[in-house]
Amino acid sequence: VQLQASGGGLVQTGGSLRLSCTASGFSLDDYVIGWFRQAPGKEREVVSCSSGIDGSITYSPSVKGRFTMSRDNAKSTVYLQMNSLQPEDTGTYHCATYGLGFSCDYDMDFWGKGTLVTVSS
Repeated sequence: VQLQASGGGLVQTGGSLRLSCTASGFSLDDYVIGWFRQAPGKEREVVSCSSGIDGSITYSPSVKGRFTMSRDNAKSTVYLQMNSLQPEDTGTYHCATYGLGFSCDYDMDFWGKGTLVTVSS
């Protein structure tokens, strides 16, 4: 079982990217899923999270209004649409889960390999 993030790349300021996080070996239905990022020399921060209880989605204030998280349970994939990208959005983006039927209040303990996003100024 694994999570795999993809879709990163190099983009100019103001550009867009869509990241995907695909689960293999299990279905994402009712799993809490979070997107996280870590910039070089900085601590990891949560970007967005989809609850495994009611599917509600929360965002970090730094990305709210620019990023949109969504799920496609049939494809066991969650997406992160990132618009109006800024240099401070640069970092490695990971998806992670804590398990089935949990809220976003838990520390994720199952992590996928990340994908690098670089926003040039």
